[in-house]
This record gives sequence, C-alpha cells and structure tokens, in this order.
Amino acid sequence: MTLSPEKSSLFVVTGASTGMGAATTRALAAQGHFVLAGVRKESDGRALESANVQPVILDITRPEQIADLASIVEADGRPLRALVNNAGIAVNAPVEALPMTEWRRQFDVNFFGHIEVTQALMPALLRSRGRVVMMSSVGGRLAQPTYGAYSGSKYALEAVSDSLRRELAPHGVKVVIVEPGAVRTEMVGRGGATAKTLIANMTPDQERRYGGLMHAILAQSEGFLKDGVDAAVAGKIIATAATNPRPRTRYTIGRDAAILTRLARILPDRALDRVLASALRPLYPKAS
Repeated sequence: MTLSPEKSSLFVVTGASTGMGAATTRALAAQGHFVLAGVRKESDGRALESANVQPVILDITRPEQIADLASIVEADGRPLRALVNNAGIAVNAPVEALPMTEWRRQFDVNFFGHIEVTQALMPALLRSRGRVVMMSSVGGRLAQPTYGAYSGSKYALEAVSDSLRRELAPHGVKVVIVEPGAVRTEMVGRGGATAKTLIANMTPDQERRYGGLMHAILAQSEGFLKDGVDAAVAGKIIATAATNPRPRTRYTIGRDAAILTRLARILPDRALDRVLASALRPLYPKAS
C-alpha cells in the first residue's frame, strides 16, 4: 500500500505537554500527520497518545534526551517534514530583581534548548527539505516592563531564526516564526505563580520601586487567561505554519499580536513607551 505524503511524513513538536504544543499536536494529527510529541512526563504523553501521535520524553535542556529524540527520528525512516520548536517558559520580574539563575533558566529553555534541538535534527531536515517553526512571541518584537528576560530570549530567537532562514533557503529548508499574543495556556498561569514568588523575595527597596508595576503585570496576565485566544485556535495556526506549501516568514496569533507588532514597526520608541505605560496604568493598585 502506498502511503499519502502526509502519512509518510513525520512532524516533531516540542513542549507538547499542554497549551499550544498539545493543541498543535492534535491539529496535525487530526489532519492525518504523524507527530512525535515531546512531553515532560509520561502522564502528559498518555493524554496525547493516539494512532498518529507518539509521545517522547523530552526536556530540551537535557542533551541526552535531545540525542534520544534524534535517534528516534533517524530510526523512524519517514522524512521529517517539520520541527515545531514550541517549548517555553515565562519568567517576569524587573531586570534589577531577577536572580541570575532565573535569567539562565529562561534562556536555557526559550533559546539554547531550541538551538540544540534544531542542530540535532538538522541532518533529517536537510534530507527531507523540511521546515523549522520557531515559536516566538509578540514579546520578541517589543519588550514590556518586567519582560526583560522573556523578551530577551525571544528577541534572540527571532534573530537566529532570520539568520537560519537565510542560511537554509538555498538548501530547500524553510524557517517560519510564529508570534502569539495573549493565548490562554498553562504557561501564563505558571509564569504568574513564579512572579509572585519573585515578588516575595524582593528587597524592601525593590518592592517600593516595582511593587505597583508587578501588581499591574500580574493583573494583565490574569486578563490573558480570561480574554486570550483559545489554545486550540493557536494550534491550528501553528499547524498551518508547519504545513502550508508556501508559508509566510512570520505568523501572528491574536488581534493584539497583530496590532502590537505593527506598532513596534511604526512608532518611535518614546511613543511606544507611552502606549505600553497607558495600558498598564489602570491596573496599578489604587492608592490607599
């Protein structure tokens, strides 16, 4: 029996345990594609496993697990059609108050891990003339206060993705960047919990400087959980970025991402500062 091009191809999605990664895995599987879904725990894998989904234990900060993934891809035999670099965390705190361990953790997951996975799977991608989908963020185009580490990792990912796209174009491998805005995912909730812990560990002077700002940022994050795009909608857009024969170089997810990325291109820095500050101002705690 001759397999269809879809069923004879392989997709890899990292960070597939929850949120956009899980939604992307399900969207690709529903289209008949076979997906290796990188998950952190076996229980997450069981929730995804199906005829078209094989969970793989994968922490992208652990080189031995990345090597195991590459071995599975090589042994599978099907061409690797796309790698979706989706794993990510959000750590929000003022630059002054964020411990260096958290800076390094943010970059290890959101940047260095993606580079290592991409390098490991590059031989397979070159053979198949496949695709790399890098999950960036609206935070990769503009950096709000307290988003220094998160946006820094996403700015870096955007720059590397542009370079990689230009390096691989002559070899038939496409590189696509996806920039979500507010999406209802577990990552937002986990980031809020981490932020509260960091607030509790601020010095009294730091709390005086940034306490109101952090209150506003947390309130804004809670709004993301309430009003953001559903993860299933985001997953379908990411699946399109991974499968469209002629993809755009960038996709945004959500009206806010489309507006903010455009504003970042056209507004002077000071004007953009005022726009971002005005959005946060109503969320500051009321003076007693």
